[in-house]
Amino acid sequence: MPAPSNALRSALVLWLYAAALVHLLVSLALTWAGHSGLLDGYLQTIEQVFWAIDAVPIAARAQQVWWVALFGATLQSYSLYMLALVRMGHRLRSPMAWGWLIAGIVLWAPQDMWVSAQARVWSHLWFDSLALLTLLPPLIWLYRHDRGTAPSNNTPSDANHV
Repeated sequence: MPAPSNALRSALVLWLYAAALVHLLVSLALTWAGHSGLLDGYLQTIEQVFWAIDAVPIAARAQQVWWVALFGATLQSYSLYMLALVRMGHRLRSPMAWGWLIAGIVLWAPQDMWVSAQARVWSHLWFDSLALLTLLPPLIWLYRHDRGTAPSNNTPSDANHV
């Protein structure tokens, strides 16, 4: 039977794989579903921030769909990087992989939240908060766990690589 910390580690890694795959699926939808009507409710909430409901310019929706599609494409690459870092962290038990994921989230979230709050797009604050609460604790635990089990950085073979 695996040690409790190893079972927790496996569960957290699985959770992070799932989160990366959800990011990938959502990003594909953002890129390709803009004109399908699937995103209409979301797009309307954004439009209501900038225009009165009956005064939304028709071209505004087309521009918004275009921006969302671009964001989706960017998020697709982020999703692949996330998958790669989770894989490396998992297979190599590398605290560095978890640390880079933490750094990326800590860089992204406050900026995204600040920009969203300025535009009064409160749904983004909720999504960002959810992301922080569901991603940072597992990543911090994995970082600390793998840092404690990683080989020492002071091995004789490392001295030759300075």
